[in-house]
Amino acid sequence: MTELRVVDVAEDHLDSVWQVRIRSFGPGGDREKWQQNARAFIEDGRLLGVVDGTELVAAARIWPFEQWWGGRRVPMGGVAGVVVAPEYRGRGVGSLLMRGVLRRCAEKGYPLTGLYPATTVLYRHLGYEFAGSRYKFSLQAADLRTLGGRGTAVRRAGVADADRFQELASKAHEDRRSSGPLIWPRSEIVSWLEDEDTFAYVAEDGFVVYNWSDGALSVDELIAGSEETARALWATVGSGSSIARTVHAYCPPYDPIHLLAEHEADGDTKINRWMLRLIDAPAALAGRGYPEGAVLEADLRIDDPELPANTGDWHLSVAGGVAELKPAEPSPDALRLGPRGLAALYAGTPVQALRAAGLVTGGAGLDPVLDLTFGGPAPYMLDYF
Repeated sequence: MTELRVVDVAEDHLDSVWQVRIRSFGPGGDREKWQQNARAFIEDGRLLGVVDGTELVAAARIWPFEQWWGGRRVPMGGVAGVVVAPEYRGRGVGSLLMRGVLRRCAEKGYPLTGLYPATTVLYRHLGYEFAGSRYKFSLQAADLRTLGGRGTAVRRAGVADADRFQELASKAHEDRRSSGPLIWPRSEIVSWLEDEDTFAYVAEDGFVVYNWSDGALSVDELIAGSEETARALWATVGSGSSIARTVHAYCPPYDPIHLLAEHEADGDTKINRWMLRLIDAPAALAGRGYPEGAVLEADLRIDDPELPANTGDWHLSVAGGVAELKPAEPSPDALRLGPRGLAALYAGTPVQALRAAGLVTGGAGLDPVLDLTFGGPAPYMLDYF
């Protein structure tokens, strides 16, 4: 029997990856465009596969993201395109592949990794846990059209505005102490702005990106630094109400549009949940933002069977909006948790919920200050990858 092993996907593997992809996700897509995109991942060692002898039977890619956590940017390896040939499923191939992905994320220096799961069993077994959601709300286009903002100058955006988009989004997420939204590589932002099927408009303190979607309009992102700009940008989208009755909007449930629009969003809100895992616990905790008033001194015992560098006794100090995780002597009062509990805590899940699920034990009396330290606006993503 041939030994299954993890490899870096090479150019001559691409036809096999495409075939496994079709058998996993179904037919569709532009093969040439997909291969061009895959080559960028190959060049940077971010496309991994599993081979049985010389036959490639599984693959996964890693996006070089940054992600906002508590208003600060943290590098994150976004895992996508995880495919396993049907005849190899149930044989541990997915676990073998994902262990290779975890190692590669560590080698690339990503403190975090995230993904949208097709199944939770595999990913939970390897230390991932739910951290947040992607929300799709449906609003009335005519409602948006009447929001006003006519005194705010809005113009069409182009490739030259890519850096401005990043600056405006960064300021908004820092101010809001956002957790979850992604920062895409600049090259991807440029490609969106070059796409004639994408509509982008910019104001002095905000922008909107949207497109047509099955007879409706779909807002990918809207950033506004003021009420007037929010009104102007949403009204720009709503100006298509004579053709599109509905505007689908990817935004958090506490976005100002829910307070500005006269009618509430339709009741069929779509929610996709995503999962998180810490790759480098000290770096992830140091990179995250925290409330200025939070002060925490806590002993932790982390047990991470997949990434032994995280395993051990630690002391976590948080003050002035920053954290430090340092090796420490064992403590009988330590908060004990594995990678799933650590990921959920990082994402702000209430500690009592983690205790009720058996993901956290010990650390008597720490719950209120842990909730204050890691709490804040609920994590969300705008993008599916």
